[in-house]
Amino acid sequence: MKDFWISSGHHLLDRDENGGLHVTDEFLKLYLARPELLPPSEACEAERTLHAALLANPRLAVATSDIDTINDADARENWRLLIGFRDRLLRHKTLEAAFIELARNGFGSIPPLFVNQLVHVILRNALDDTGDAQMLRAAELFFRVQRITLHDGSLVAADEETVGGLNATPVTPLVSMLGIPAEAEIDIINANNMDEYWERSDQFDMALDLTAGREGLGALARVMERWVAHLLGTEVDIEALTELHDVNLAWYVGLDADATRFGDMLWQGQAIDEATMARVVGIFRLNFRDSSVMMEKVRGEPAYLILMMTPDKTVRMKPQNLVTGLPVRHLEAVG
Repeated sequence: MKDFWISSGHHLLDRDENGGLHVTDEFLKLYLARPELLPPSEACEAERTLHAALLANPRLAVATSDIDTINDADARENWRLLIGFRDRLLRHKTLEAAFIELARNGFGSIPPLFVNQLVHVILRNALDDTGDAQMLRAAELFFRVQRITLHDGSLVAADEETVGGLNATPVTPLVSMLGIPAEAEIDIINANNMDEYWERSDQFDMALDLTAGREGLGALARVMERWVAHLLGTEVDIEALTELHDVNLAWYVGLDADATRFGDMLWQGQAIDEATMARVVGIFRLNFRDSSVMMEKVRGEPAYLILMMTPDKTVRMKPQNLVTGLPVRHLEAVG
C-alpha cells in the first residue's frame, strides 16, 4: 500500500493490539521543534533549560514554576498550552482515547491547530489500508478548512490555506524537514488524476467536487464510516442524500457550527430562507448495523448528518461531533 500524509507523523507512533496509536518520545519531540517552542537567540536561560530538558525527556514533569520563570510572556503562554496538551495525551493509553476524552469534556484552551493535527494522525491510522485517493482527499475536510466555490456549475472544495496563499510557512516541522513545497497548483481530483494524490498528499493542493449526487460526498460518507468505526467501535452505513424530504428527523448531527443551527431550525419547524438552504453542502443518512448499541428512544431510526458552509463560503468540519453527537449508549475508544 502506498504511503500518504507523512506530515501527520504517523510513522513515529506505535500501535497497540487493538490498532490504537501509542504516544512515543519521537512524536512528542515534533512539538518541541515547532517555531513557537524553539527558543530564539534572545531567549532567557529558563526557557533554554526547559527546552533542552524536554528534548532529553519529552515526558518530563513540568511544574508551573518552571514556566513562570520564563521572561517572555508569549513564550510562557506557548509552553503552558503545549504542556497542558501533552499531559492530556499522556493520561491515556492511545491518541484515540485521548481524543474521545477531549471531545466529551471539551478542548478548552487547546489550540485548534493541535486538535487538527490530532485528527490528522488518527485519521491516517483509521485509513491506513485504503487505496481510494478520493476518500483521502475527502478526509482532509476533517482537519483542514475548505474554501467552497461554484465552478462550471459544480460545488468545489479547495484547501483554504493553499488557495489563499497562506501556506508560505510549512504547517509542521516535519513538512519543513521533508522539503514538501508550500505552494502548489490546484487540480480537481478525478478518475484521470487521482493517482497523483499519493505524491501530493502532503501538499493539500487537490480540490474535491462536492456537488450533490457525485462521488465526492460519497467518499466523505465512507470516511465518516471509518471514523465512527475506529473511534466508537461500532459499524455504520452512511449514505449521501441529494435531498431531504418527508423524513423523520428523530436524530441529527451538525458536522459544523452552522449545520447544528440549521438542524435546530429543521427540528423546530422554522422557515428556512433560500440563502441558508444554498449553504447546505451535504446531507447524509446514517444507519447502525447493530441497532442494539443505540439509545432506546431512537432505536432503529436513522440519524441524519448535515454539513454546511459559512456565509463566507468556508467549511470548518467538527469531526468530534461524530464522537459525541450520535445516539450511542456506550461510547468506547479504541484501546
